[in-house]
Amino acid sequence: MPAPFPDAAFDTHADPQATSAVGLPGLRHRLSTRIISLSLISLLVVLTMIGGTLWLSWNLEGAGAAINDAGSVRMHANAVAIELTRARAHQPHALAPRIAQLDETLAQLRRGDAKRPLFLPAVPVIHDQLDRVARAWDERMKPLAEQDINAPDGTPLAYVAALSDFVAQANQLVRMIEADNARKTDLLRMSQAALAAIACMGTVAVIYLLYLWIILPVLTLQDGLRRMAAREFSLRLPVTSRDEFGTLSTGFNRMAAELQELYRGLEARVAQKTAELARRNRDLETLYDIAAYLNQPNEAEALCRGFLTRIMRRLDADGGSVRMLDAVPENLHMVVSEGLPAALIEQEQRMAADACHCGAATRQRVVTWPAPPHAQPSPPMACGFGGFAAFRIDTPRGVIGMFSLHFRSPRVLNASDRQLLETLAQHLGVALEHQRLSATARQLAVVEERNLVAQGLHDSIAQGLNYLNLQAQLLEEAVSRGALADVAAIVPMLRCGVDESYQDVRELLLNFRTRLTQGELRQAAEDTVARFRRQCATEARLEVEGYDNARPLPPDAQLQVLFVLQEALSNVRKHAQAGHVLVRLRGGRDLELVVQDDGEGFDAAGLATRCEMQVGLHIMRERAARLNAQLSIESAPGRGTRVALRVPGAHVSGEASEASEASEASEANEINEMSLQS
Repeated sequence: MPAPFPDAAFDTHADPQATSAVGLPGLRHRLSTRIISLSLISLLVVLTMIGGTLWLSWNLEGAGAAINDAGSVRMHANAVAIELTRARAHQPHALAPRIAQLDETLAQLRRGDAKRPLFLPAVPVIHDQLDRVARAWDERMKPLAEQDINAPDGTPLAYVAALSDFVAQANQLVRMIEADNARKTDLLRMSQAALAAIACMGTVAVIYLLYLWIILPVLTLQDGLRRMAAREFSLRLPVTSRDEFGTLSTGFNRMAAELQELYRGLEARVAQKTAELARRNRDLETLYDIAAYLNQPNEAEALCRGFLTRIMRRLDADGGSVRMLDAVPENLHMVVSEGLPAALIEQEQRMAADACHCGAATRQRVVTWPAPPHAQPSPPMACGFGGFAAFRIDTPRGVIGMFSLHFRSPRVLNASDRQLLETLAQHLGVALEHQRLSATARQLAVVEERNLVAQGLHDSIAQGLNYLNLQAQLLEEAVSRGALADVAAIVPMLRCGVDESYQDVRELLLNFRTRLTQGELRQAAEDTVARFRRQCATEARLEVEGYDNARPLPPDAQLQVLFVLQEALSNVRKHAQAGHVLVRLRGGRDLELVVQDDGEGFDAAGLATRCEMQVGLHIMRERAARLNAQLSIESAPGRGTRVALRVPGAHVSGEASEASEASEASEANEINEMSLQS
């Protein structure tokens, strides 16, 4: 048996071409083919040996039956002699049946019987001896028996005289069969011994072959993996067969070669990946720092200066600038600059976008010098700078400017730095655009509030002043005519008009100073109703339903709702001449404000044609539109007025709608009850 690990098993100088290709072995070289072939051969040998022993056993069994029948020939022959003696003595006898039995025994020995089994050995001398015994019986013994039975009394029996020779021939047949049977018995024993020997040798051979084919290659691969785990990458296994283990050895050698090649540059690649990861972390840190800075509220100049300072510190730039683009004409004006000579700042404070190479970034997105490989070269920088990079600042509405970095020594930005700077330029553009939109939103808010102030002045104080102007003209005319009675009648009207204008001014000032935080609407409504009670004799009542459990509105929305309530109560005080007014504030998924009085009312159908002449109604509609709310005004002459404001917070359920309709029906009843009580 060979050694488990021969010296050649780990040849580190194996032919590389032997491991260049890994493929499946051919059918006749496969390990499975060899194992199946060995199993089939072993099975065939065992089956042959077993078949031989079975054949011998069957022959021995048939020969044993033949010995018994051959021995019975002697018994039947002697029985015939006995029956002849009885017949000569005139005693009962069975001679004929005895002769018939002997005939049948000889015939059965001749033809054999496979069922018993019974057959003579396939030996010619045995069959010849059987023929001699059969002829002796048929030609001599049987006729003698028939002759003796008919012979006179006292005559010697010829059959008995010839019986000894016949029995001797039968005995010879039995001995010949027994000799052949003994020979086959010895052969059977030899076959069994040979089968045992073959089984032992076959087992040893199978174990040895399986060791050579399977166990030894597995041990070789196992040791190779152990040495490979110890980083012995120069290890190569010999490919000594073309079976599956040969394929595994070839694959192992190929893997070892690739691992050896990979391990050679592993440290360099690890250092490269570590440096790349550190660079990416710096980029992410820079991106996060600048993005956080740009999200802070700052003026445009401070925003650009902080952005430029951080970019220069990150890339070790010696100078930089941020320039904005004018729409008409297309000029660049410098917003901030760092590290640039004063002469250059003065010269390029405002210039055309196409007058310098930095301005080309507004059209080409990125301009650098020295140029990266495969790019168009740019002319050298002036003012002592050997390199620069300019990046375009984009916004959703277009290009708004660019920023540039200047370097004393020539420097080419890598792809990562270029991508980082492009991303930061987009962040700066978004921040500047957000600042512009915020300023525009503040301007629009101021304009809208001024519009509301103008409408309030027009609908209240302007009408009062117009009324005073008309009364002043009438007073001047009455004085010129000397009509003292008319003067006495006009002066109280003037005083009343001045008082109403003064009250309007105080009410407008109070509305303008009103400020709410989240959750103060209920208290503000109570204060507004209480102030209304102090200003006029109209009885007012405030009812709050489900407001404490409702989702509060934002402060600006609450303020608009309060303004609508103030306008509605102001209209009741000025125009309704009501005795009672009910204010209901209902919370829920929708906020609902209802102001209902029992005053004179007005024609709602004609309101559309003269709505701008009505005090506060136009302002209330604008405030409702700002809230995306529903404002309804229901009125009829002599039946009072109902103002309802619904601010949507979610979809109104069916139960809420029914409750709303029921509350509207009850409001009129409550107003009537208040009138009756007063």
